[in-house]
Amino acid sequence: MAPRTNDSEPQQPVQGAEPSGGVEGAEPLEEGTGRGGGGGKASEQRIAAVRRVAAAARRSRGLHLAGCSALLAIALTAGSIALSAARDNDVQSVAPASAAVSPGLLASGDLDTAISSLQAHLRDQPRDFTSWATLGLAYVEQARTKGDPSRYPQAEQAFERSLELSPDNDQALAGRAALAAARHDFEDALHYAEKALKVNPYSERALCSRTDALVELGRYADAAKAAETADDRRPGIPVFTRYAYVRELRGDVRTAERVLDQALSSATTPGDITYVATQLGQLAWNQGDYDAALTHYARALAADENYVPALEGRARAQAASGDRDGALKGLKDVVSRYPLPGPLVELGELYEAAGDKVRADDQYALVDAWTALARANGVNADLDTALAAADHGDKASALRAARAEWDRRRTVHTADALAWALHVNGKDEEALPYAREATATGYRNAAFLYHRGIIERATGHAEDAGEHLRAALKLNPGFSPLGAREARTALKDLEAAK
Repeated sequence: MAPRTNDSEPQQPVQGAEPSGGVEGAEPLEEGTGRGGGGGKASEQRIAAVRRVAAAARRSRGLHLAGCSALLAIALTAGSIALSAARDNDVQSVAPASAAVSPGLLASGDLDTAISSLQAHLRDQPRDFTSWATLGLAYVEQARTKGDPSRYPQAEQAFERSLELSPDNDQALAGRAALAAARHDFEDALHYAEKALKVNPYSERALCSRTDALVELGRYADAAKAAETADDRRPGIPVFTRYAYVRELRGDVRTAERVLDQALSSATTPGDITYVATQLGQLAWNQGDYDAALTHYARALAADENYVPALEGRARAQAASGDRDGALKGLKDVVSRYPLPGPLVELGELYEAAGDKVRADDQYALVDAWTALARANGVNADLDTALAAADHGDKASALRAARAEWDRRRTVHTADALAWALHVNGKDEEALPYAREATATGYRNAAFLYHRGIIERATGHAEDAGEHLRAALKLNPGFSPLGAREARTALKDLEAAK
């Protein structure tokens, strides 16, 4: 798993006011009327717009970033604009307000219905600060699951409204932490999580956000303590998955798998089953166990056939196990709906490995477009930029992005990204310490080992290079369509030079 300007429509302001004597308020945006709105028609137009982007790229390999960004923005907004024009003639059906105000509804798997219900409820009860916070969380979740960062400004508005009504309510503070984490502002995420926990030490969302933030800031010892505290206070699936990831980052795969297995055995809702099974699939894939990964992804998709991380993970496992046709079909399906950097790069590399550079370049162009849209909506996309651009874009911009991200947070992932960006820019001596730091915690990641081996080879450490290249291929021989091939070539060259 994981990342300029654009010409998208401006965020529709939230309007309206409470009755006389109330606090100046805001009407919740209708589903499909704000930037990035959902709904069936919106989804169809989003898909069509993405396809137009790909068609434009095929007609002109020199597709400019600005044009690509604008088209991708259209992919995310065309449906909402069309639906907004017809809004006055539509009659919307909503769930009862009693269901709408329950945060548990967000785990039901029907986010669009939950959001519509919350919007309807808040039009009747605009001073319900808890429902404003829940609506904000729903927007954050929608942005995550649909790959639509344009939902984040709407989430921010909802949280601000909740805090206007009740300045220290822990639901909104925890929501602000989740929003900051989604935007990759992990210092802010930690700040709001700590504020929420001062109000409510047992807030599950704040406990999870604090753990996430500490992990993403590279404070792994603190993250481990935070995960243990969360487990003591609010044991459950959200906490278990964080605890497992902290253990995995330390190289303790066995414990991570055991905890996730326990979490899956206790999961009862489709959302929980899908999420935990996908985490198990990713863990198995990282260890090169593609059969197990495919089994876990199958279970996840049986619970929710449209869960994008599981669809993407299944395609990666198919590619690694030699099912190129299945992988291509799966990844094309994913990026046609949610053009995120990870699956776009994976699809591009599959095309490139087969010698189809034109189609590969189509996908890499869309990565730049996503980055532009993400930044326009307040998302820090430097890590995505560094990883994608180092291999498939502007190498100098990759290095700038990697340095900026390293200055913000020092994790194994940012160390690896900086090491690789330095390498592709010919700065291997400077890259080597970062490559070593990326593998220092024991985290078992074949791409990190591959990067370290290539950098060690470039700096004259042939024995170490061979050790780490072999380790990468032993751990996960299909970790990347292009990287695995390059690792084998480099290893052969090292052995021939002995």
